[in-house]
Amino acid sequence: MASISRHVLKRGYATAAAAPAVKAPIQLNSLTGTYATSTYLAALKKSSKDLEALAKDVEAFDRSIKEDAKISAFIQNPTLTASERAAALKTILPSSSSPILLNLLSVLSENGRLSAAPKVFADFHSLMAAYRGELEVIVTSAEPLDNKALTRLDKALKTTEIAKGKTLKVVNRVNPSVLGGLLVDFGDKTIDLSAYTRVQRFNNALTQGV
Repeated sequence: MASISRHVLKRGYATAAAAPAVKAPIQLNSLTGTYATSTYLAALKKSSKDLEALAKDVEAFDRSIKEDAKISAFIQNPTLTASERAAALKTILPSSSSPILLNLLSVLSENGRLSAAPKVFADFHSLMAAYRGELEVIVTSAEPLDNKALTRLDKALKTTEIAKGKTLKVVNRVNPSVLGGLLVDFGDKTIDLSAYTRVQRFNNALTQGV
C-alpha cells in the first residue's frame, strides 16, 4: 500500500509530520481497498471535516457514474490517452469537488485503472460506514421492498448482537434471480431466504437421488 499511498498523497494533500497518526477503521486487503484506504487516510489526516466533505463528493460522483451513460462510458473507455482522460476528469468533476477525489481519479487514470473507480468507491463507503459506526445491511430481493417491509426488517436486525452500538443503514438491491424471498448481508454474515436457493437445494436433492 505504501507506493499507492505516496501517489494519493503526493500533490500536497499530506499534513505536517507533527499531525497525530491516523488509521483506517477496518482493513481492506484488495487492490481497490488499498486505493480507498489511502484516499480515506489522506482526507482524515487533514481533518474529519475534510473526510466528510470527500465522502459527499465520492457519493455524488459514484451516483453520476451510475446515472449518466456518458460518464460511465468514459471511465470504461480503454482507448483514451492519459492526457485525454486527465482533461476529461477536470471537465466532468465539479470545480467545488475535493482535490483528494480528483487526485484519486488521476492516480487511477495514470495506472490504467479508472474503470475500477466504482469498486474503489464501494470500498470507501465501507470505510466511512465503519468510521461513522454504521452497519450497512444489503437486502437483495426480486422486486423493490416497500417502506413497511424495510421498517420491519430494520427492527428485527436491531435486536441482533452484531447490530449493538451501531446505526443500521438498510440498502435494498433488486436482483430478479433470487425469484422470491430475501438475501440479507450484514457484517460478515449472510442470511439466505431466497426462493432461488430453495429451488437449488431441491434440484440437488433430485440429482443426488437419481
